[in-house]
Amino acid sequence: MDVERVLEKCGNFGRYQIMLLGLYGYTNIVSSLHYFSQTIISFTPDHRCSLPVEEFSENATSLLDSCSYIQWDDTDLSTQRETKCHSWHFDKESGYESITTELEWVCDDAYKLAVGQSFFFVGSVLGTIFFGYLADRIGRLPACVITTLTGALGDFLTSFVTSLPWFSATRFVSGLSTDTQYVLMYILVFEYLSPKHRTFGLNIILAVFYCFGLMISPWMAIWLGNWRTYLWAASLPALGVLVYPFCLFESVEWLLTKHKFDRAVHCLKRIAKFNGRQVEDSVFDEFVKHYKEKKNRVETTSSDTFMGMLRTPRLRKFTIILFLKSMIITVAFDILSRNVEGVGTSPFLLFSYTGFCYLPAGLTIIFFQNIIGRKGMACASLFVGAIITAATGYLVATLDPSEYALILAFMVGLGRYGAVVAYDAEAQYAAEIIPTSVRGRGVANIHVVGYAFGFFSSYVIFLGTIFKPLPSLFISVLLFIGAALCLTLPETLHKTLPQTLQEGELFAKDEKWYFFPCFQRRESRNKTESQLEAANVTTK
Repeated sequence: MDVERVLEKCGNFGRYQIMLLGLYGYTNIVSSLHYFSQTIISFTPDHRCSLPVEEFSENATSLLDSCSYIQWDDTDLSTQRETKCHSWHFDKESGYESITTELEWVCDDAYKLAVGQSFFFVGSVLGTIFFGYLADRIGRLPACVITTLTGALGDFLTSFVTSLPWFSATRFVSGLSTDTQYVLMYILVFEYLSPKHRTFGLNIILAVFYCFGLMISPWMAIWLGNWRTYLWAASLPALGVLVYPFCLFESVEWLLTKHKFDRAVHCLKRIAKFNGRQVEDSVFDEFVKHYKEKKNRVETTSSDTFMGMLRTPRLRKFTIILFLKSMIITVAFDILSRNVEGVGTSPFLLFSYTGFCYLPAGLTIIFFQNIIGRKGMACASLFVGAIITAATGYLVATLDPSEYALILAFMVGLGRYGAVVAYDAEAQYAAEIIPTSVRGRGVANIHVVGYAFGFFSSYVIFLGTIFKPLPSLFISVLLFIGAALCLTLPETLHKTLPQTLQEGELFAKDEKWYFFPCFQRRESRNKTESQLEAANVTTK
């Protein structure tokens, strides 16, 4: 009588699960407002020198570019000097004041934005480690509340900064909750939801609500008119998680690992009551007996550690490749989501409209991943994404954004769609390759490494100030490398997943690098048809 069987009796898709999915959707809205606030507050509009009156004289001054101007001597026109701008006039969209326009972080000071934003990812690495540890110590639910409020606090404090050091510090605090506020809520939903509803329910809720948060955030910014006010509004919904402890129950799986059997039974009884189910006490007695006996048994997987994955050749190869893929996909996802300026369309409109791609991306995973396989989905999304991103970079370099804005916007949206599919596909694929005995630690470590590499995404975007297509071209190369790396990993679809490190080392050992389930089924069907035809000929 394990958790799954008891939950069937208590209700694994009843009123409680509906409420849980609703709050999971709310968490996705909060998460999207939080993660992409760094994009909304840092839009840099077209700008030009705002010359002091005393330095300007007709036919004596000429703008060289947005960062400098040439000034001729009034008495000797052959004498000229290049002077750097010290103030600028910004073409603000709907009067929106971003941190870039207010603090004038452009030209020689443009690096400040990249430096400050990079500390967001430093915080995300340390936050994943710290709040992951905290969740194991005090529980998933309180840790989820604390990490969400920490991220909101970071955004709120950011709204008061006026210098790079303070901006970097507050973005660090904001980044602490980037991954954990979503993951911890995901775990709670995953454990209490019936297996047949998990894939569809989790992906659809994620796609719809995360997409909603993305699409409304630019309009909020324009309506509020100032990046400081926007951060206040974006951090305010996080206070809603304070009601979670009054509505939700702690993870039963976590309570069992801490041997808190009475509290686990109490949670399950309240869920049964909430769902209108009657469950006999004997069911819970058998449930507790099962886990007490399991506690006393010596588990063969107890000696498995994550470092053990680096001691054997095949698992070592899989681990290193998963690390590299996580680095590539994280930085590509962040850059393709944020690099929406300079293509002839309002960055606010482009960011909002391309945010809709989360819905078709989620449906793509649901409909195709079980057909072409995990490896096929991961490889195809990276390969196609690389082609789209490279084509976007080429078009940005050759087309005039003012004349071909619609084409460029469409390509940016396609690139963002590919990044979302790749990101979602990679998460499930990695979890299935890593053996069960170290899966939690393994997935967490892969996330940490990916976010650590995300530190460089702001600097890659900064390359666009040198040559606009550079970020797209750089990312396309990384995506091609990621697609090639996928071919070296095993397929996991319709296979018994490894439980221990020993099983993981032998998993799919004889499988070829070009094996894909969709092609295998076609070959089997053709082979069967050929055998039937041969049998008919023999009969005749």
